[in-house]
Amino acid sequence: MSIAEGRVDLQRLAELAPRPATLAETGLGELFASDLLSKHLATSGVLDQLDLAGRLGLPGNIVEEVISFLRAEGRVQLHTQRDDSRLLRYGLTERGRLLAMQALERDGYLGPAPVTIADYRRVVAAQSAGTRPVTRQEVHASFTDVVIAPELLDRLGPAMRAGRSVFIHGHPGTGKTYVSRRMSRLLGDPVLLPQAVLVNDSVINYYDAGSHKAVDLGPQTADVRLQAGFDGRYRLCERPAVTVGGELTLDMLELQYDVATRQYTAPLQMRANTGLFLIDDLGRQRVSVQALLNRWIVPLEEQRDQLWLKTGAHFYIPFDMVLIFSTNLPPHSLADEAFLRRIGYKVTFEPATREEYITIWEQACAARQIPRARALVDYLLGTHYEATGRPLLQCHPRDLLGLAEDYARYMNYVVDERVLDWAWNNYFVDSGAGAEGGGAVRGTASH
Repeated sequence: MSIAEGRVDLQRLAELAPRPATLAETGLGELFASDLLSKHLATSGVLDQLDLAGRLGLPGNIVEEVISFLRAEGRVQLHTQRDDSRLLRYGLTERGRLLAMQALERDGYLGPAPVTIADYRRVVAAQSAGTRPVTRQEVHASFTDVVIAPELLDRLGPAMRAGRSVFIHGHPGTGKTYVSRRMSRLLGDPVLLPQAVLVNDSVINYYDAGSHKAVDLGPQTADVRLQAGFDGRYRLCERPAVTVGGELTLDMLELQYDVATRQYTAPLQMRANTGLFLIDDLGRQRVSVQALLNRWIVPLEEQRDQLWLKTGAHFYIPFDMVLIFSTNLPPHSLADEAFLRRIGYKVTFEPATREEYITIWEQACAARQIPRARALVDYLLGTHYEATGRPLLQCHPRDLLGLAEDYARYMNYVVDERVLDWAWNNYFVDSGAGAEGGGAVRGTASH
């Protein structure tokens, strides 16, 4: 997303996280900043002040302040200027190189300067997932290209407005995962997320390209974070949308420490702060559902979570996100009434009606340029669905047409009734009826 789209108020961001004018304003100690700068020089060789400012995400005057300290300590020395630049260049002395390697042995972090945990808490609170007043019109407008029951959107909309947790359940294939992920677009304007967070003397890697999508501020001749007006230790990102499924284990919800690299990585829920955290396919994880749900009781109650460093020191982080549990299983088979009470919203997804299924089918055919859409779906409904009693799941048109296209290309056929027969018989392992129904609101499918 570009800044030209008008969703980015740089003045507001500069007020939220102003660029520090001195090292003291960063909250970082002189020794910590010196070690971090030295580690960059140890791994990259000779660098000028502009290079160092870009790597550290700090203004040039603060970098100069740290360099002055290192020179006074005999750890950094001047090098000759390049022919194409008048900038001063710096490298480590022998003493500086020894101390830098010792610093790397203690903590392998090598990146932009971190923000303090106190500043992180403050910035998260100011950008809370529940601060934006989502309207009914916005919710429905976000799903105009999706076949979805209006009453379903009106169950999900209030949860997004309040930033509260949601328990979504129903048939597999009714669009639970798709809708949950799509809800992240309702969370509001982009937010500032730190590159890393400092707790005591330990740095936690925070920014993750898989969870965080950086906003394009447009072409810049210098480091955009240093030119944008806000603290360069933050990145402007779309609100996080973190998804995890059957691979989830309890240790993924704790600080991760890599002994080989001597670095910490933020747990999933920390990276999801100010955004959305989807626990998909609940009940299929390797950890017991009860243990997993118990992990959330205190954070849901107190809106904060406790984490521990390897030293045994503990600290708290905000628990500020829309937390979504999605499952194909009945809620009461997974959680007791006490836990379900803590979940603000419970929403059931049901199979499509006949009319909805036809619309989804026709949209899928149009996207694939398959002719005779209505004749094909009428044949499928009359010949296969009515005969087997299978539910009209929203994922079926996409999946069946995908198989039909594969077979038609292979056989040099057009997609017709005989091709649909082949696709049906390959898609379903038997001809029996589908799972039992239940719930009051129909699901969805995209096109």
